[in-house]
Amino acid sequence: MPTMGRLVGAFLYGALAWYTTILIVPLFPEGTNLGWFQEINTVFGLWVGWTIAGSRAGTGYTAAFSYGLTATIAMVVTANFFNSAIVMVDQSLRRRYDGPGEAVTAVFEMFVEHGEMIMTSEIISTLLIGGIGAGLIVEFFGKRFT
Repeated sequence: MPTMGRLVGAFLYGALAWYTTILIVPLFPEGTNLGWFQEINTVFGLWVGWTIAGSRAGTGYTAAFSYGLTATIAMVVTANFFNSAIVMVDQSLRRRYDGPGEAVTAVFEMFVEHGEMIMTSEIISTLLIGGIGAGLIVEFFGKRFT
């Protein structure tokens, strides 16, 4: 059921994913075709804001701190895994892998590789401050407009 907390959560976490992706793009090697990278990450931000943060709005500001972090971590992990899987499918269509086991292993290797790549102080601080701040704002609107 749509609520103000869900709407604000989707908007804020979508914006956080969009902005963080802008910070991540320069970390890739020059000439890398990122395709729909920013749009995919933004969709995961919208989804996490609606389902995780927005659904818990109205439970208190201490809980907002927690679900803000939970939503941020869920957004990063799901987006990273999905993007790694897309790269694997693209590479498997080019017959880079000898079998399905190697392709599945490559998803997790890319997941770790991309995770290490985004572990910069700028991105981590943006995600932590943005995620906690978004959680507190979602809580504010969730309590006021139920």
